Amino acid sequence: MKIRSLCFILLASIGLGVGQSNGQAAVRALAVVTPPFVVEQGEHLTGFSIDLWNEIAARLKLETEYILLPRVQGYSPAMKSKSADMVVSGIFYTKERDIDFDFAYPILESGLQVMVLDNGVGLPLNPFRDVANLLFSKSAMVWLMVALVIAVVPAHLIWLFDRGNVEGASPRKNYFPGIFDSFMWSVSALVNQVMCLPQHWLAKVIGVLWLFAGVVFVALYTAALTATLTVQHLRSAIQGPGDLPGRKVGTIALSTAETYLKGIHAEVVSYDNTKTMLQALMDKKVDALLFSSATLRYLSLNDGKGRVMMVGPEFNRQNIGYVFQLGDPLRKKVGNTILALREDGTYDRIYEKWFGKDE
Repeated sequence: MKIRSLCFILLASIGLGVGQSNGQAAVRALAVVTPPFVVEQGEHLTGFSIDLWNEIAARLKLETEYILLPRVQGYSPAMKSKSADMVVSGIFYTKERDIDFDFAYPILESGLQVMVLDNGVGLPLNPFRDVANLLFSKSAMVWLMVALVIAVVPAHLIWLFDRGNVEGASPRKNYFPGIFDSFMWSVSALVNQVMCLPQHWLAKVIGVLWLFAGVVFVALYTAALTATLTVQHLRSAIQGPGDLPGRKVGTIALSTAETYLKGIHAEVVSYDNTKTMLQALMDKKVDALLFSSATLRYLSLNDGKGRVMMVGPEFNRQNIGYVFQLGDPLRKKVGNTILALREDGTYDRIYEKWFGKDE
């Protein structure tokens, strides 16, 4: 992994380098596409952290060489090998990262939040929707086919012994259409809805036994559909982080969200980027997503609009910002510039562009 990451960075440096200005080397800034912090638009990068950095770089008269990485896991080995000066993507500040890198003044405070599908997921039970889903579910169709198949045997026995009896279950003697009368009686008996019993004594015994079999069948059928509805509701009842243990939850590999999910014993499915992570949720490969609330909110208003929604509170709030090499004097200059941007309103303008106005 380390060799591959370094090779990619060297190639990217050749293709994306902007040269030097006034003899000063450009700042080599690692970026990973993580909307809304880093957004790729054609051959250009934009996004909240990119726009903010461009403003900082302009005020400090810095040239920037953006090195785009395919996945977030690549920034750590690149920084440790000194192949880059900083990480411009929005990175959570943690104790573990503080050992190897320096943090500038934070550009945002954000927490983790849960995202689910917006097709009834996380909503209260709707009786009409639930009944419709059950009636046309795969489980219901299988049970219906089983009922029709097993009803064929008693239908033939009833016709054989009770055919031609006008007060019985099969009043017509001919196989056609007499067998249809017997079959309808057999199916009705399976759900205990018969109006009469066959008249022939042997057919009557078979009919009574079939009625008892119907009681067992209905009980099993009811239990199966109840279990199906319960499983569907449990999978759709994710309303916050407390519902994630034991569920299949998607997130970004090596993120703070991944660490949290492993700690609560969720079934973690890790992805390299937010695009594949979101697609996995919309394809129902995972039950929910857990990641930075800022990123998930952006996805819910763009690529996932109308199909996903945020649920539960934002939690584990942490600072997000730029990461520098240990002891880099540029870190302090950047921090001071961020404070200046906050004071003169530039920060608010860029923030509102990507996140909208806070309510």
